[in-house]
Amino acid sequence: MMNHLEQVLESMKEPMISTLREWVRVPSLKSEAKPGAPFGEELRRMLDHVLSSCSALGFEVKDYDGYAGDAQMGEGSDEDALAILAHVDVVPAGDGWTREPFGAQLEGDLLYGRGTGDDKGPLAAALYAMAAVRQAGIPLKRKVKLIIGCDEESGMEDIQHYRRTAVMPRSGFSPDASYPVINLEKGMCGLHLSAPVSTEGLRILSLDVGERPNVIPGAASALVEGGRELIEKVAALSGAYGWPAEAEEEHGGIRIRTTGINGHAAYPEIARNAIGQLLIVLKELGAQGPVALLAGAVGTQYDGEGLGIKAQDNASGPLTCNLGILRVKEGQIFATLDIRYPLLVAGDRLPDVIQAHLKGIQVKQVSFKKPHYVPESSELVQGLLEAYHLVTGREKKTLSTGGGTYARMLEEGVAFGASFPEEPDLAHQADEHISVSSLVQSMRIFAHAIVRLAGIEASA
Repeated sequence: MMNHLEQVLESMKEPMISTLREWVRVPSLKSEAKPGAPFGEELRRMLDHVLSSCSALGFEVKDYDGYAGDAQMGEGSDEDALAILAHVDVVPAGDGWTREPFGAQLEGDLLYGRGTGDDKGPLAAALYAMAAVRQAGIPLKRKVKLIIGCDEESGMEDIQHYRRTAVMPRSGFSPDASYPVINLEKGMCGLHLSAPVSTEGLRILSLDVGERPNVIPGAASALVEGGRELIEKVAALSGAYGWPAEAEEEHGGIRIRTTGINGHAAYPEIARNAIGQLLIVLKELGAQGPVALLAGAVGTQYDGEGLGIKAQDNASGPLTCNLGILRVKEGQIFATLDIRYPLLVAGDRLPDVIQAHLKGIQVKQVSFKKPHYVPESSELVQGLLEAYHLVTGREKKTLSTGGGTYARMLEEGVAFGASFPEEPDLAHQADEHISVSSLVQSMRIFAHAIVRLAGIEASA
């Protein structure tokens, strides 16, 4: 029967890629709520598209008021079902793309587009893994439920609604991170900062950077008051600091631009925050007050040292901090901090510590999530590790992450794939893409995980 499963999986490759390309072409960004579309019309369209794909493969589907949907197979209670949670919302494309962000461009083994890796690609692999298990006729001892969310990138209101209107399974995985198995997710703390702009020093005419707190901006700019002498100073600063910064005359002022490397707030070590660079340049040019304070306390740091919160533990690694949004409007400066803190850190103390280091800036907590942990010895973790090892022959081990997945919405949930250890993390970055061969491998892994955790044969 397992040989037949492999044959069916091989036949699923082309349909899976075709379906994924259709999904990627939908710019499923959160927007203004409409009747029946709580996250906007494009996400309503995206959810309908995915549920239609599930239905076409023979699964029973249900829509939960536009917040989320699910597709299921097998018999048994919903609470005992094996849950697979993935999302169809994406972050804005951002800067630096060399391909059309929603073009689903296939170049050899690589498929480009926002959402290919985070998280439409893994969702497609999970869906077609379920279809393969079903088509291969493998009997199940429990229900398998694919839950499709629409608000993972902006607060997970989708799954909160799902929990209110459906029975949430107790155990499962989210294919929205890395292999082998991530059984520990750091805690999260979101802060809003605000303060009056200083009337002394360099005058900022306009500044509006960043789209999401959990995205590291790859470009930033500000219009300031001044003459051509600032252009030469910015060029000198660019050389001194070793990262791109430039200035030019614009509308009676000087436009200053900095270029970084965009990325996901959970993985700042592979990115470079353009907002931090801009703050440092502005401070060097004479900006005072909160701009200068943020430049010194945050700047291009991502470990929280200047805010007094630098920390790490052996289980989950270091704390990270991202300055994702910075705006100057009507005499006020506004900013956001996205903090991912280790398991052994007292996360509820972070706002007070930061407030003590940012005197004159109001610090307000707007979101908070405790760390999420599932023991390595659990049947879920061991079953997923066995499936991963069976397909790849690779080492069975568990990892931690600063990323936040739907796994934390389950009593016993972990992140499982779909990025392999040697692959770069391209979530939230320009030219996001996924390897087709890797995605096919993930489809095989997910299918074997379903058999191991929900199949009758695996328990015989």
